Amino acid sequence: MTNRRRRKAPRRRRSRTRQITPGTHWLLLSVLAVTLSTALLLQGYTHHMFGLAADGETGARGRNDTVPSQVARGGPVIANAATSPHTAQVKARTIALTFDDGPDPVWTPRILDVLRRNHVHATFFVVGTQVVDHPELVRRIIADGNQIGIHTFTHPDLSNLAPWHRSLELHETQLAVAGAAGVTTALLRPPFSSKNEALDDADWSVLTQADAAGYVTVLTTQDAQDWRRPGVKHVLANATPHGHAGQILLMHDSGGDRSQTVAALESLIPRLKAQGFTFTTVSDAVGMAAPVQPAGLSDHLQGLALIKVLQGGDWLVWLLGLLMYAAGAISVLRALVVLIAARRHRRLRSKRGPSWGPPVTEPVSVIVPAYNESAGIEAAVRSLLASNHPVEIIVVDDGSTDGTADLVESLRLPVRVIRQQNAGKPAALNTGLAAATWDLVVMVDGDTVFEPDTVRTIVQPFADPRVGAVSGNAKVVNRGGLLGRWQHIEYVVGFNLDRRLFDLAECMPTVPGAVGAFRRRALLDLGGVSDVTLAEDTDLTMALCRAGWRVVYEEDAKAWTEVPASLNALWRQRYRWCYGTLQAMWKHRGALVQRCPAGKLGRRGLVYLLLFQVLLPLLAPVVDIFALYGLVFLDPVRIIGLWLAFLLLQLLMGLYAFHLDGERPGPLWSLPLQQFVYRQLMYLVVIQSVFTAVSGSRLRWQRMERYGSLQAPVGTEAPREGFSPQEPGFAQATPYEGYPQAAPYDGLHQSGPWDGNPQTPRHNGLPQPAPHETPQLYSTE
Repeated sequence: MTNRRRRKAPRRRRSRTRQITPGTHWLLLSVLAVTLSTALLLQGYTHHMFGLAADGETGARGRNDTVPSQVARGGPVIANAATSPHTAQVKARTIALTFDDGPDPVWTPRILDVLRRNHVHATFFVVGTQVVDHPELVRRIIADGNQIGIHTFTHPDLSNLAPWHRSLELHETQLAVAGAAGVTTALLRPPFSSKNEALDDADWSVLTQADAAGYVTVLTTQDAQDWRRPGVKHVLANATPHGHAGQILLMHDSGGDRSQTVAALESLIPRLKAQGFTFTTVSDAVGMAAPVQPAGLSDHLQGLALIKVLQGGDWLVWLLGLLMYAAGAISVLRALVVLIAARRHRRLRSKRGPSWGPPVTEPVSVIVPAYNESAGIEAAVRSLLASNHPVEIIVVDDGSTDGTADLVESLRLPVRVIRQQNAGKPAALNTGLAAATWDLVVMVDGDTVFEPDTVRTIVQPFADPRVGAVSGNAKVVNRGGLLGRWQHIEYVVGFNLDRRLFDLAECMPTVPGAVGAFRRRALLDLGGVSDVTLAEDTDLTMALCRAGWRVVYEEDAKAWTEVPASLNALWRQRYRWCYGTLQAMWKHRGALVQRCPAGKLGRRGLVYLLLFQVLLPLLAPVVDIFALYGLVFLDPVRIIGLWLAFLLLQLLMGLYAFHLDGERPGPLWSLPLQQFVYRQLMYLVVIQSVFTAVSGSRLRWQRMERYGSLQAPVGTEAPREGFSPQEPGFAQATPYEGYPQAAPYDGLHQSGPWDGNPQTPRHNGLPQPAPHETPQLYSTE
């Protein structure tokens, strides 16, 4: 019965893991990205590809060989252009007022007020994008008895567009009018058109295509030239007809300041009425059948959908712009806060000096959890034995299959080796804690080497009885390639600057597994290392902070660690880190409402992590997409300038962080490239982690590939390429003497589980962890 239950449990866990697969995450993210990009492209095209340049600003005209002579010398209203073209003249003493480029929220209502006061009607040739933005004005135009014509969707020169593009411009404008007012219109005025004699062959091809689509083209006979804004008197003079011939008068209700147009109308209409002129719409002026008809249900619904989509795009662009500026402001604020905190941290450190109090000289137990660490375990162990501080080294082999424990034993060094079934890194650390002799414990990953003074340096803060844990300074050893340089920059600039800030604010959220020191009794009070999250180091550190212990950063305690050398390995590592951090943040969310010192972790540390390591990365891809939008549709010079300013800020942060860490700034040349590859990868990791956490899926431990690039350092120098353990400078591996509190070694090493030997340190009340039912892989990075 028991065996059956044990066999079923792993199947239940696997089913949980597959509830939402990474493929589903990326499908959803891709759909969101494509939708966002499409919305921005549509919004950018409709609002920024062209513009409301005045129709009078016509360019040079070409040949007019294909323009029929009866059209070139005929009336301004042209029908049947594709078959048997004919034109219509305006009746004598008749003025058809026409307004282009609207509707405009400021000037169109004022013009409508003038028309209503004077009891006249006009024809408004509307631009589709303006209709989308102000559909209520289209409805008012029609309700006041005026007429609607279309003036394309984005106001381009139709003669320069491909036929499919022209059709799109006309069709989308018609849909916008149908959606806004429930009508369709057969009247068209192409942008940048003027009188009949100005038509050329390209214009005629536009008119013939428009005729095939059911449109009647309306040109002009008189241009008020209000688009020039020459003054009210000049607008009046240009708009006043000479003689009694009927006119189609061109004016504008949008595209800029139209105060002169409004003022000129106030005088023009009464004056011409007094001279016997009649004001009417285009169709009435030429005796044309009603060109405006009710729209069909399908056109009306499609038009409404178009309006809502484009209005949503406008709102989206506004929101993204707001988010981009907010993200930029927050990023700048963070940079300033981090730099100021780093400077203050350095000043306080200089003022305090290297001492935290009386020198800490008691021996230290060093725990090395190891799973398949044969590539680097020898270098790690030898570097620990080279320490200039007394250490007890405990290697806990967590069911390795590559002979890690055998390799350590074969070295014949004073290192205790404890073997256990594969149970995960937290269980290995708890085994080490149970076997440890001393109250001060250093935890180090199996892919990390220490400098000779690292142990001595990292335990000095324990002279302050309030200190429960110390974070060391993890350095990248395999920084030769581009990916290694980027991680090196991240360790120095990102991690270490943040640690100085957290130290100053007394809210350190993470003591890295690569190099961290703890009070053993503090860990025992917590019940040891928890395995409920994938970031056991973050979980443990947060628990210590909530228990009232202070966690500090000792930047001189350096450890050299391997980092992933491929994007795939980097993804797996950071995915685990990020997901585990989210788990730890959720587990310790109660710190947000606790009093100090737990409250410092909650209201400082957790808020900082949520803002800058979760929310900001989630917004970053959106900001990047909007930046591309700005390059294409907005001001590329401003966008590039903002990006360069942001890059300069990061470079300054990098230079200062490298100076604080005593690093040469050479790798910072790769910082611009990091923005295009590495930064995007880190953002995608956060997105994937959040999706996984929200979906309730469970992520398994993932082990990082080892490369064997570690060598134990000599003196205070970094590990260098080609360094051999046989070179002078290694301390001889001998047991420490002169410390009566230390338990003697029975030989050079001990191997196997707890053996009950009285000379072996007892477990001090910490229960021996039981192996999990299913072996669980883990990574020690």
